[in-house]
Amino acid sequence: MDSLISFLRGDFLGISFSLRQVERVIFAYCTNIHPAESWQETFAALQTHALAVKSSLEGESTLLSPFPLAPRLSARAAQELLAGEELPRFVDWVKQQGCKVFTINGFPYGAFHGTRVKEQVYRPDWAERSRLEYTLQLFQILLPFLQPGEEGSVSTLPGSFKEFHADESKIFDHLIECASMLEKWSQQHGVDLHLGLEPEPLGHFENTQETLAFFERLWAYGGDEHVLKRRIGVNYDTCHFALEFDDCVDSLEAFRKAGIRISKVHLSAALACDANDPAARECLRSFHEPTYLHQVLLRWADGSVTRYRDLPEFFEAGEAAYAGSVEARVHFHIPLDADPLPPLRSTRSHAEELLAYARKHPDFCQHYEIETYTWGVLPDAMQRPLHEHLVAEYRWVLDVIAAGR
Repeated sequence: MDSLISFLRGDFLGISFSLRQVERVIFAYCTNIHPAESWQETFAALQTHALAVKSSLEGESTLLSPFPLAPRLSARAAQELLAGEELPRFVDWVKQQGCKVFTINGFPYGAFHGTRVKEQVYRPDWAERSRLEYTLQLFQILLPFLQPGEEGSVSTLPGSFKEFHADESKIFDHLIECASMLEKWSQQHGVDLHLGLEPEPLGHFENTQETLAFFERLWAYGGDEHVLKRRIGVNYDTCHFALEFDDCVDSLEAFRKAGIRISKVHLSAALACDANDPAARECLRSFHEPTYLHQVLLRWADGSVTRYRDLPEFFEAGEAAYAGSVEARVHFHIPLDADPLPPLRSTRSHAEELLAYARKHPDFCQHYEIETYTWGVLPDAMQRPLHEHLVAEYRWVLDVIAAGR
């Protein structure tokens, strides 16, 4: 994988980047793929699955040594990890295993597998103080893993869910308080802590324009704008922005111009198809399942977009509702390396475009995460052993980077 390091140094473009920049690029898979709500369940998943993936990828890239870990911690797991000597023991274990924790997924507060999640994944939202307290606990957990000069990130929901009609002033109050504490801890420990709000369909803000407007309102609301810009940014999910039919480069350039930090990148893909095709609609039915929301977005020739809350609402609308649409995209995370069966297709190109953007702008983000968490509910035709799935996605990312495509 020497070509990978050459890529990250900019040799493909005739540009030289500092060794410091190269060393700061880090990526992992998000452990929200594993059913785990308690700390012991989470730790068991790391021992069983993460170490097996590490072993399979040993020696394939210097970016994977030490092996990066990106745990998802529920509120219950976070509280249990902070109790007694659990956190020091975990820090020691991570070092002993040749691993590194650099980020935490703090989007799902409660149960995330094996039960109806749907819109409950947004509860509590940022209008509730419990969300702030939970998020700060995650940063407390992250701090012992960071050396001076290093970054630590936590990803979270986009404020709330549109249907909740949340009080935005409360969201702002809690985010400002969060930013202030992250600034304090960053200064105290000589590290760079930042929170990434993750836009997604039907979130409080969901696409490029809504994200820009949200941050403008946040900065104007109060607090120290410079602190807010350092500590509160965007978790850019390539599945979610593809769902919104947003152009990847245009979105990233808009955020760069506005001064919005890209805290972390989620690499994943969504489903796409021609909604006018009866065969495609029939294939989509195999992706309907009761755990997660699978929002459907339809694009029309004039660029407008129609949104359906979930696959059942889309099916119930009937053919007349989407006749003449250009394309349908469905919020169902699918593997980066594996296409769904035709006539369905993948939005994988959005992830490829982001990695191409990273070649030109290696400083725009340092934290990357593979985030295909829906493995357990994929249709039978896309199922494979979990270990094989994870290793294949890693290799797809490494190959795309090394090939410069």
